[in-house]
Amino acid sequence: MPDIEGPQAGRIAQVTAHPLRVALPTAQRTSQGDWATIELVVVEVETDQGLVGFGECLGRRGAAAYARFIESVLAPRIAGEDALDRRRLWNLMRGALTGRVGGMLVEAVAGVDIALWDIAGKAAGMPVAKLLGGVGRSAVPAYASSINWYDDATVEQEVAAALAAGFRQIKVKTGRSVPDSIARIRLVRRLAGDAVGLSVDANWAYDLDDAVRVGRALEECGYDWFEEPLRPEDRAGYRLLRDRLDVRLAAGESDFTAVDALPMLQDRSIGLIQPDVARAGGITETWRIAELAQSFNVAYAPHVGWSGAICVAASLQLAAAAENCLTFECMVYRNPLREALLVEPVGDPATMVDGALPVPAGPGLGITVDRAALAAHRIAE
Repeated sequence: MPDIEGPQAGRIAQVTAHPLRVALPTAQRTSQGDWATIELVVVEVETDQGLVGFGECLGRRGAAAYARFIESVLAPRIAGEDALDRRRLWNLMRGALTGRVGGMLVEAVAGVDIALWDIAGKAAGMPVAKLLGGVGRSAVPAYASSINWYDDATVEQEVAAALAAGFRQIKVKTGRSVPDSIARIRLVRRLAGDAVGLSVDANWAYDLDDAVRVGRALEECGYDWFEEPLRPEDRAGYRLLRDRLDVRLAAGESDFTAVDALPMLQDRSIGLIQPDVARAGGITETWRIAELAQSFNVAYAPHVGWSGAICVAASLQLAAAAENCLTFECMVYRNPLREALLVEPVGDPATMVDGALPVPAGPGLGITVDRAALAAHRIAE
């Protein structure tokens, strides 16, 4: 019987990390403060057969340091290896750290891993969603993210804009003042009406007692989920909060690996897991988290946040393949690294049909990077 050969991608010949920074046209405000600029790293991997894949890693501060780490520490560990051996390569990169896995290392690995999946899809001639198994989705339902923690007049404008864009789900930021948060929750429900799905992102604003008070207002106003009410390390707090509230709790964007996510999936502290592919080790580890959540019958929704277009594309591929995908985070504020980094933008609210975003159908991530934009936003080292 003759040997059966599958797709060939070649061996890894070059890894290039591009640290990027932009000033946002409008600063984003959360309970943790204002963000006027964002940073990230685009990772480019090339094989000796000429295939090129792109990835992105979350490096909101110190992107240049991430880029140096990728090129000086991770790249030598995988040079010359078969680009399709993604799990082997993930573990080789993880081996750069002898302690518990997490932090900057896993965020850096994420950028390389996403690029390797892009290469694998191109070698196979199919989108990443199909490589992951596929469930037949060509579009995913999306929610507008996020209504800023600004004054009521700004909130009214932002809610109106989201509704005019065709969103049927909207997420709202809350802050540290419990009375102000409750007032904001009620205001947005009045503005949006009863037919629109609403959720809240607290960005760790509360302790347990204050989270209960805010959560009761969410129940009263029919919100769908309460996101990161407590610090991510407070696992016991999430368990207690789950017992006291009926609203679904959401978390996971601060986790790095499936091991991090496991405790709150096992005890059902949360009803929605939100890993960020640019933080949680790339597609390899994020898919493990999504599948783990499926085994516990917990919903999955990718976290995108202030990331760039490559993270959005990778997240859309994951959302398209995950059986338990509930919805997709569509950012509605201006961000040049999301809007101008690709020849054809992805995740653009203008492309929504009936509240759903199309998934790129081309091979790999289904994207083409605009090299001029990449160069224009690169941090000078």
